[in-house]
Amino acid sequence: MRTRFAPAALAAILVACGGEQPPEDETARDLALAPAESVATLNDQPAVQPPAAQPAPETPRRTPPREAPVRQTPTPAPVAPTLGEGTTVGLAASDTLTSRHNKKGETVTATATADIRDERGRVVIPAGALFLGVISDIAPAESPGGQGRLVLTFNQVEIGGNRYPVAARTDSVGSYMKGRGVTAGDAAKVGAGAVVGAVAGRVIGGDKTGTIVGGVVGAAAGVGIAAATKDVDIILAAGAPIRLVLTAPFTRT
Repeated sequence: MRTRFAPAALAAILVACGGEQPPEDETARDLALAPAESVATLNDQPAVQPPAAQPAPETPRRTPPREAPVRQTPTPAPVAPTLGEGTTVGLAASDTLTSRHNKKGETVTATATADIRDERGRVVIPAGALFLGVISDIAPAESPGGQGRLVLTFNQVEIGGNRYPVAARTDSVGSYMKGRGVTAGDAAKVGAGAVVGAVAGRVIGGDKTGTIVGGVVGAAAGVGIAAATKDVDIILAAGAPIRLVLTAPFTRT
């Protein structure tokens, strides 16, 4: 059998023996290696870099719309209870007043007999409120059958311990007239008249009959004097009605 040496083995033997290397066999090239020169077309363009990762866009923050400020309608101030001009107020006299004992300028009081309400139905002056005033004028009748004078002026009212000014005129009072009768002074006048009459009768008649007639005439004259000077008082009894009319609005604060 013929032994075949591979060219590579033969070359190795020759080298070992000091001989020259035989020319390289072109056929001995490792055909598996890539050729030294590449015939592939070179692309001189720079390598395409992958796009850099872009940060995710930030979601814009939505600013909530400003709410328009709520305009609060100011609460109207409460209207104080008020009575209008011309309102009538019924009172009851606290004490008895008479032209025989009371004088002009003295203080007087009276109480409201019922609640006085405003247009809204609110009580402005409650029943029992105390009215304070003065006697502006008072006088008995100037003659029998005449009328005396009694004028009351109220300028304050007390409610719950507080006093308020009030402007009002007295429209009417429940007064009445009463004669005083024959007083001790009147009786003295009657007696004096009788004495004068008796003296006059004696002088005129010159006897007892004239004296008697003169006494009768004198007594009659004395009674006439007493009747002419007899006073008739005006009286306002305690509890009697008094009616006021407001001459200006009254407000209770």
